[in-house]
Amino acid sequence: MKEIKAIIQPGTLDAVIHALKQIPDLPGITVSEVRGFGRNRTVDASHTVMEGANEFGIKVKLEVVVPDEMLESAIQAIQANAHRGRSGDGKIFVYTVNEVINLRTGDRGEQAI
Repeated sequence: MKEIKAIIQPGTLDAVIHALKQIPDLPGITVSEVRGFGRNRTVDASHTVMEGANEFGIKVKLEVVVPDEMLESAIQAIQANAHRGRSGDGKIFVYTVNEVINLRTGDRGEQAI
């Protein structure tokens, strides 16, 4: 199993979610609003917020855990729909998931996602 974390521009969220929903049996998606900056700081950020003396770009973080065989489809869906060709488009991170436990059913592993 793999966990995908993608930091994307808020304006691309609807297209990315729509594309991910087209993947059969996609387990689910968690979406969070996040703040931060990359190498270019907030020079090209379309949405920013000031916190004290610091300026942060507003982004969206998607998190999804998928079986290994679904990984490339999910990455392609995110990449194709979040790419605008501009600085600040975002990043995709992929992690190995050792265990998942469904709190309601007690299922473990892929059955839990």
